[in-house]
Amino acid sequence: MADVDLEQREPFPVDDEEGKRDRPDGERKLGFCEKFQQNISRWMLPESSRSSYLERANCCPPPIFILVISVVELAMFIYYAVWKPQKQWVTLEEGIWNSRLTYRPELRQEAWRFISYMFVHAGVEHIVGNLFMQLLLGIPLEMVHKGFEVGILYLAGVLAGSLASSIFDPLSALVGASGGVYALMGGYFMNAVVNFREMIPVLGVFRILLIVLIVGVDFGFAFYRRFAGDEGMKVSFVAHFGGIVAGMTIGYVFFSDYNKKLLKDPRFWICIAGYLLFVLFAVLFNIFISPASL
Repeated sequence: MADVDLEQREPFPVDDEEGKRDRPDGERKLGFCEKFQQNISRWMLPESSRSSYLERANCCPPPIFILVISVVELAMFIYYAVWKPQKQWVTLEEGIWNSRLTYRPELRQEAWRFISYMFVHAGVEHIVGNLFMQLLLGIPLEMVHKGFEVGILYLAGVLAGSLASSIFDPLSALVGASGGVYALMGGYFMNAVVNFREMIPVLGVFRILLIVLIVGVDFGFAFYRRFAGDEGMKVSFVAHFGGIVAGMTIGYVFFSDYNKKLLKDPRFWICIAGYLLFVLFAVLFNIFISPASL
């Protein structure tokens, strides 16, 4: 056999990873994380912002805030449902009312209760509904925006909910994370409204109608529990209003423009000033005017 020049032989096939990375997205197979991010960008962002989001998007770390707060709330529910002497799964019992986390108007001088009430829930349907909604809305919001911003929005809704309840329904107790969940709804709603013209029309209409439907149904149950329920102590529904108003105002600033720097946005400072004035008024009301003081 004649010798064959090794240089003339065809090269062995080599997996060109660098070539794959250099190809446009449409010519290479996307991983699960990339597909999820693309779907999130179509759902949450106008077309003009999607490319900049996808350039910096990363599944590591995952949406930490909303996952951690959900796990803590579920753990607290299991604690009160299983290990407390007064076990409860569906109805409100003494274990909840006597908790140092529940907001009770006669104990409002214990200021932490204005926030900590979000960790205790009034039964299975309450915890399941709140966890489902905050994961459904919170994960996409936190993936597109920062966990810091979503965390501020959520906690601002919780505090606004309890303060609003202390003003407009001052003799009622509070349990559940509905203030934070409604803040996420309000922020998500403003994201859909502000970016409506730049989104796919059918998608924009669907997002808005979905929020309206969920809010309407949940408000109906909240009104029923407040005015027609047979619990010994009435649970306020006003936290829903406080949470959604906080979510719509703060969410308008945080989520309306993906690429804008918050500290350079005058709407951010107007929003902060308005929120702080509301908190100051609520604190003074609770100290000097509230009927719960009588």
